[in-house]
Amino acid sequence: MTRSETQKPTARAVAFQIQQDVFTRFSSEATRITGSRWAFIVALGAVVFWAATGPYFQYSETWQLVINTGTTIVTFLMVFLIQGAQNRESKAIHLKLDELLMALKHARNELIDIERLTDRQLDSLAGRYHHEAERNESKLSECFPVEQTGEV
Repeated sequence: MTRSETQKPTARAVAFQIQQDVFTRFSSEATRITGSRWAFIVALGAVVFWAATGPYFQYSETWQLVINTGTTIVTFLMVFLIQGAQNRESKAIHLKLDELLMALKHARNELIDIERLTDRQLDSLAGRYHHEAERNESKLSECFPVEQTGEV
């Protein structure tokens, strides 16, 4: 056994992991809630309420500043929540696809983890698959026969 295998995690490492898990849980829950129809209804209600109070506040600069500041803060925070959720989802999808590639006997295992390639390398690989798809396009008619009448 190596030294790192026998050492217990430090209190600092455990605290960091707990903080990270709390943030992940919080951001996942916040993303789920803010993506719901109820969140949209609440946001729409807030805007309608704000607009309805315009005459009462005589459409003052402060009245306008309230909505501008509020939406700016919410937008700023949501960018990070959404990006975090997309990063986790993307990573999970890539791992699932990697697992499928490893499980298939005739799959090209060199495609595992290709998301780390440069854009130029990915474009080159996409070109190869595009060329292969064009070469086999005629086989699609076997999968999707077109009716003689031309109706879809």
